[in-house]
Amino acid sequence: MLVLSRKVNETIKIDEDIEIRVLEVKGDTVRIGIEAPKSMEILRGELILTISETNTEANKLNHALFNKLSKKN
Repeated sequence: MLVLSRKVNETIKIDEDIEIRVLEVKGDTVRIGIEAPKSMEILRGELILTISETNTEANKLNHALFNKLSKKN
C-alpha cells in the first residue's frame, strides 16, 4: 500500500486518466473528488461489502426456500 499525505487542492494521479483531488478536510472527514473515464466503475468500499453481504444472505434464503419447496413435492 502506498501512503501519501496531501493538502487541500493537491492531487494524486493514477495512470494517465485518473486524478484524485483533496477538496476539503474537516475534522476527521476528508472530501475527495475523483476524475476518471465514465466507463470506469467507482464504488465506495463499504458499499461493495454491503452488496456482498446482501447477496450472500439472499442466496441463503433462496437455498432455504428451494429446499422447502422441494420437500413439498
